[in-house]
Amino acid sequence: MKPVISVRGLWKNYLDDDGDETAALRGIDLDLMPGEVVALYGKSGSGKTTLLNLLAGLDFPTRGTITVDGNDLAGLGEKGRTLLRRRRLGFVFQFFNLLPTLTAFENIFLSLELSGAADPEAVYRSLDGVGLAGKHGRFPHELSGGEQQRVAIARAIVKAPAIILADEPTGNLDTNTGIEIIRMLADYSRANGALLLMATHSTRTCRFVDRILRIDDGIVHEEATCTEV
Repeated sequence: MKPVISVRGLWKNYLDDDGDETAALRGIDLDLMPGEVVALYGKSGSGKTTLLNLLAGLDFPTRGTITVDGNDLAGLGEKGRTLLRRRRLGFVFQFFNLLPTLTAFENIFLSLELSGAADPEAVYRSLDGVGLAGKHGRFPHELSGGEQQRVAIARAIVKAPAIILADEPTGNLDTNTGIEIIRMLADYSRANGALLLMATHSTRTCRFVDRILRIDDGIVHEEATCTEV
């Protein structure tokens, strides 16, 4: 089985206020497999979000290569990276990123429409799958935080992505709701053979994952057990 994401020699440098370069990521090598549930632990500023943005083709490395779903991101061009994100990647964010003027159904349908597969029935199935049957007509402000995150998950999975990238998906949720969200993402990943990579600082994700990574000062380390996190 081939990796769905493969990274080699990945560096990302930023210019500080003095014009000097600071390395956010330092020579990362990483292979992530289909169906794998992976937690990426790290403190704020350790490089978690930077890495996810690079893997999604939203930002560009200073040097190194990234292959996603068999595609070299650097060679795809902006249009190719956009199509890859729309059709093969699902995103779940800490702050939900739902459009406030659209209903739950419309938020999900928009994502599906952009992927080129506008199937209303798929939207209803995805809402039912995250426990929100009957709430398709509600606006984000009419939903709890946990329900909004469920809509965000439904939006991510409705197009059956090969990869789900989740950036602090439980950061704004209480403990019990957060655990349910993690379980839901992990169950979907394993049932559908999709890679799930969760960037987090919360150790409550640990018992749901197959693999544990830790990022410190832009370097990724493989961990053997939850107690090492």
